[in-house]
Amino acid sequence: MKITVCEIGNGTDMLEQEWRKLVRHVRSAGSDLVLLPEMPFYPWIAATRKADRVIWQASVEMHARWMSRLIELEAPLVISSRPVISGGRNLNEGFVMDRVTGYKAVHHKYYLPDEKGWWEASWYERGEKNFTAIQTDQAKIGFLICTELWFGVHAREYAAQGIDLLVCPRATGMTSTDKWIAGGRTAAVMSGAYCLSSNFSHRDGEGLKWGGGGWIIEPEEGQVLGVTSGDHPFLTLEIDLSIAEAAKKTYPRYVSD
Repeated sequence: MKITVCEIGNGTDMLEQEWRKLVRHVRSAGSDLVLLPEMPFYPWIAATRKADRVIWQASVEMHARWMSRLIELEAPLVISSRPVISGGRNLNEGFVMDRVTGYKAVHHKYYLPDEKGWWEASWYERGEKNFTAIQTDQAKIGFLICTELWFGVHAREYAAQGIDLLVCPRATGMTSTDKWIAGGRTAAVMSGAYCLSSNFSHRDGEGLKWGGGGWIIEPEEGQVLGVTSGDHPFLTLEIDLSIAEAAKKTYPRYVSD
């Protein structure tokens, strides 16, 4: 299975330019799955503390318009998160876009930071505490959106569900990249699954200083197979899902609580 992770700009102008480059890369590589950053299609709204209903609505609408453009990647699966309004609630919705069956909402972000640059709990509500994997034709997939990566119990829960891939779309800063990669390595070992993450690019000169550093991490020992960079913002690797299946039977995954 060919997996693509990335780092792309968060500013509107840069996004359009880098989107075209990503489309060319994914088509050339023949990727089966593409992971995008967290809420990628509108300037990061949680950079300011005061929530604005008009801005939230604009972000919801912009993301909705971009859903029709995911087909440009020509990948069987595209994964990310987006802002939605559901039942009158503002939520951050993790989704899988399947080229055959279409859009599937999988998970609503539950653990929300609220601090300078990441005023997420001020902007939207936490979803249900539901960490249930989704089975696709390509793989079984679990979500940990950004901050959720630090709540390791859910990686263990996903191991029990037999996931192949643990996807972590994120929006994280430049000063914490090494810490996040360490978290990704731990989550890969705990879940016995390939851990994948994409982020916003540090080349983006607008607003926050993004950390980049999209990754693919293997499930047995948590070895980093590759990390994106400013010079190489797109990473595609072919992975063997049978390795994730085998990892579930080895230490520490087989140890029950």
